[in-house]
Amino acid sequence: MRASSTRRAFAVAMALCGAHAAAFAQDASAYPSQPLRIVVPYPAGGATDTLARLIATKLQESWRQTVVVENKPGASGTIGNDLVAKAPRDGHTILLGITALVQVPSLMPKLPYDVLKDLQPLVQVASTNSVFLVPASSPAGTLKEFVASAKANPGKHSYGSYGIGTSSHIQGSLLNLQAGVDLIHVPYKGAAPLLQDLRGGQLSSAFIDMATARPHLDSMKALAVTGPQRNKALPNVPTFAELGYQSFEPVGWFGLFMPTGVEAPIAAKFIAEASRIVHLPDVVARIESLGMTPGELKGDEFARVVKSDAAVYARIIKDANIRLE
Repeated sequence: MRASSTRRAFAVAMALCGAHAAAFAQDASAYPSQPLRIVVPYPAGGATDTLARLIATKLQESWRQTVVVENKPGASGTIGNDLVAKAPRDGHTILLGITALVQVPSLMPKLPYDVLKDLQPLVQVASTNSVFLVPASSPAGTLKEFVASAKANPGKHSYGSYGIGTSSHIQGSLLNLQAGVDLIHVPYKGAAPLLQDLRGGQLSSAFIDMATARPHLDSMKALAVTGPQRNKALPNVPTFAELGYQSFEPVGWFGLFMPTGVEAPIAAKFIAEASRIVHLPDVVARIESLGMTPGELKGDEFARVVKSDAAVYARIIKDANIRLE
């Protein structure tokens, strides 16, 4: 009797597992079963918004399902990030996040979500190096010469950024630490006034993302780039790593995330389709026209980069004592 009962229990358990697996497959085959929304935690019109709308259009075409882009700006992106982190785990709410996603937690410790626990990285859409630029009138032709001048003239050199706590601020602080210089930080509200003052010589230098810098490279000098390898648009400009500097390897990225807990088959289906879209010839051309590099990472690979970048930026922010004022 006992053996018979055990066999029946085992058969029931296997049947339930089979039904559960079938339900998973059915869920994935029916996905998306309702309109998708891609949340952009920044205002309309910027690079993040542009990429989100590009992906949304292609998803809508291939899946014959409405895809809406929702701009939820505010609080350094945390409003939109939190919305997605707390969204239903059905795969219909997606975040188009940027590198700030893993920088802000070290600047604003009391966030209502945990980036590494509550958001699941899916696909890297694009990436972009930062370029260290000086005015065309600068006597420095190399980073070594610029650093030597900054050391010889303490308090007379500056660097501009997009604001306190942004990548350009963090990178400038890192240069100060590693080069042993004291460049004065000048935060700006947006790229246009920063570029104007840099070209005019009111600023000594600035870290500017490649997408923003590209149209202006002829009117300034590029001394170095961030990232693990040189930028194709600037083949003669060395990386910071080549010049002996550390922790400048992370590049700015734009990536798609879902709330953690979405069923694996659904997440896998989205990853496969979004990755296919990123590599379409017309999408590649559009991303490159923005001065960016199409994303190569997906799934676990992208997740490892997100985690690694979070650790790098946390260390820099702590060492440089960067705080949101």
